[in-house]
Amino acid sequence: MNFIFKGRTLSLNGRTLIMGIHNATPDSFSDGGMYQSVEYALDHCIEMIDDGADIIDIGGESTKPGDSSVLTIDEELQRVIPVIEALRKQKQDCIISIDTMKDEVASAAILAGADIINDVSGLKYSSKMAEIASRTGVGLILMHMHGEPKSTMYNYHYDNLLGEVCDDLDKIAQKAVDAGVRKESIILDPGLGGGSFGKKKEQSLQLLANVKKIKGLGYPVMIGASRKGFIGDIVKEEDPLRRVFANLGAVAWAVASGVEVVRVHDVKETFQMLKVYETIRQYS
Repeated sequence: MNFIFKGRTLSLNGRTLIMGIHNATPDSFSDGGMYQSVEYALDHCIEMIDDGADIIDIGGESTKPGDSSVLTIDEELQRVIPVIEALRKQKQDCIISIDTMKDEVASAAILAGADIINDVSGLKYSSKMAEIASRTGVGLILMHMHGEPKSTMYNYHYDNLLGEVCDDLDKIAQKAVDAGVRKESIILDPGLGGGSFGKKKEQSLQLLANVKKIKGLGYPVMIGASRKGFIGDIVKEEDPLRRVFANLGAVAWAVASGVEVVRVHDVKETFQMLKVYETIRQYS
């Protein structure tokens, strides 16, 4: 299976890719405010690449549970565009993803050098996102969001969790294909975690445990469990920065289930774990 974007082809056979998270936000749930200046942001992105990240995901708006504030387009652009431009200039061949729900931000990010749109709203926030991906040829990651973007009225009810999430993701992907996005340019994400994503701890774990059924939709799958509340709850760790080893448990399960991409904060630790895992698998 290949992932095609901007005229490039990325093989998804043989190993799991690492997407490193860069939060250009002052209020992220796990590392808000740590990389405010462009210089520090660039250093962080390059460090993740050196540590083994295949993709760098740059986001300027918090999606933490309980945050109903909506960032203006200009504010989000000011946070992410200088970082994307600096990273593209410094690392010309790196793969950059823009984590945004806003089509205006996605368009500007692509002009600045982004290769992939990571839409955590799954096309709910902007109906233009798929058209932009089609027109520019970028990759498109579509996350399942059970609620509405930035809503504080969280809906955690499902009659059939796995069936509904798979059905929703299939419809979202088809909507993108109908807009002209190549099937080979789409990655699906079940959207683990609470808030607008709409999954309680047990629901996130059920989706993770049955991720092979999501893969059955015929698209590459990305899992983003890194530092999330349900991970902390399992190990009784309130500080997201102290959930590194717990995160690796979720990554290991995802990799064993055949997931193509894992989205993580702790790139070096994830890379080392995957390196050992994949080396052992060669002897099986």
